[in-house]
Amino acid sequence: QVQLVESGGGLVQPGGSLRLSCAASGSIRSVYNMGWYRQAPGKQRELVAVITSGAGINYADSVKGRFTISRDNALNTVDLRMNSLKPEDTAVYYCNAEVLSSTNYRSKYWGQGTQVTVSS
Repeated sequence: QVQLVESGGGLVQPGGSLRLSCAASGSIRSVYNMGWYRQAPGKQRELVAVITSGAGINYADSVKGRFTISRDNALNTVDLRMNSLKPEDTAVYYCNAEVLSSTNYRSKYWGQGTQVTVSS
């Protein structure tokens, strides 16, 4: 069994910064892509940023230049540093990882989600 546990998030004023962290644990053999998605009320879940095991990175246009994704392959963690936050960044943020388990089962897993609210 594989679990993704997120931390960070909260309430921040416009222009502020937050950091989200996610750790994958369990019966893991390899972790491939890791990323962050978000879902605002009444909207579909959307990709925020993704990073491959080789450190290839892709960002949503709406966060380019403001958000930075990074990972630690040894610890199976992924972070999202969010700067210059805007009210439209308000959403529940979800960690996602594609994992090969110790039993050679490959699947995508989701964290439980963490709320980010940008408001004055």
